[in-house]
Amino acid sequence: MVQIMKPGRKLVELGAAACSDAEILAILIGSGGSNYSALDAANKLIERYGTLAALMDKPLLDLTTIRGIKATRAIRISAAYELARRSSDILKVKDNEA
Repeated sequence: MVQIMKPGRKLVELGAAACSDAEILAILIGSGGSNYSALDAANKLIERYGTLAALMDKPLLDLTTIRGIKATRAIRISAAYELARRSSDILKVKDNEA
């Protein structure tokens, strides 16, 4: 019997690099609701926007049109994107100084 690992468990056991984009988003989303999971919501986001890059510049209200994505979850996704952007900017500055 094949056992499917929840995204958070997969990250802990196999590392973040082993997780799909949807699984990482599901970890940020946190939990689902009745009859759907955080992974279901994450997959819908990826399905609608195609890539993480395309998803990340969308207004918060656009994200909340996905089932399971309310304002707080959209804010988490936006904050994660901002952290990634800032980290990337820091790395670019360090590369230019080298």
